[in-house]
Amino acid sequence: MKIRLDRTVCDGFGICAKYAPRYFSLDDWGYASLIGDGTVPESDRDAVMRALMDCPVHAIAEIGERIFPTPALPLAQSEDPAEQLKTEENEAEWGFTR
Repeated sequence: MKIRLDRTVCDGFGICAKYAPRYFSLDDWGYASLIGDGTVPESDRDAVMRALMDCPVHAIAEIGERIFPTPALPLAQSEDPAEQLKTEENEAEWGFTR
C-alpha cells in the first residue's frame, strides 16, 4: 500500500498522527506531515487505513494500482431487446411490485 498526504487540504485535526504515528507527524502549528515516502507494509495497513478513513478533510489518499473485477457477461443475449423489458407479466421475475 502507498499513501500520499495533501498538506494544502490538511486542517490540523491530528487524527492521522494519533492512529498512525509512524507515518504522520505534526508540525508546530498542528498540520500533518508524511514520514517517509508513503509506503506502508501490510502489518501497518489497518492503522494507516483508520487514519485515512477518519481524516475529516480527506487529506490522505491511497495511491497505486487498483484492480477492478471484470464484469460478468450475460449468459444468453436475445436478439430482441424488448424481451428484457420489465413488464407486468414478468414483475415477479424482476422483483418489483405495485
